[in-house]
Amino acid sequence: MSGAQRELTFRFLAEPTDVNYGGKVHGGVVMKWIDQVGYAAAVGWSGRYSVTVAVGGIRFVAPIRTSDLVTVTAKLVYTGNSSMHFAIDVRARDPMQDGGERLCTHCVIVFVALDGVEGKPTAVPPWTPESEDDRRIADYALKVMALSKDIEHAVASLRDA
Repeated sequence: MSGAQRELTFRFLAEPTDVNYGGKVHGGVVMKWIDQVGYAAAVGWSGRYSVTVAVGGIRFVAPIRTSDLVTVTAKLVYTGNSSMHFAIDVRARDPMQDGGERLCTHCVIVFVALDGVEGKPTAVPPWTPESEDDRRIADYALKVMALSKDIEHAVASLRDA
């Protein structure tokens, strides 16, 4: 059933194979987790195979250590005709301590749903913001992706110069 799952959360322990020599989880591993939860959320919303088309505004705020309990949450914040924008939060906490979760990484990731025949973009169920918070985060997601496009154009102009 498509259009029913707006938010999805993965939880797991950071493993020794996820960390670098400094004992912190590799940024690439965190990006893999982001892509995995985003994909599952996109398929849950669209009911279709979906592909990543952009990640914007990724910020690594705090480190994740081995054995931290990691929570990766994807929340749908905007839909286009075939695209779905998700706000992603990666949080972690030491499960052996009473301390709360800390925000470690945040970004917006965009997926496009594809049809099952030709692999072409296909329509997704629309999502309409219902609250002021929904409207604020939808606007935020669009601004993040616009900034990412501006950076992409600036890099391309330097490359072409």
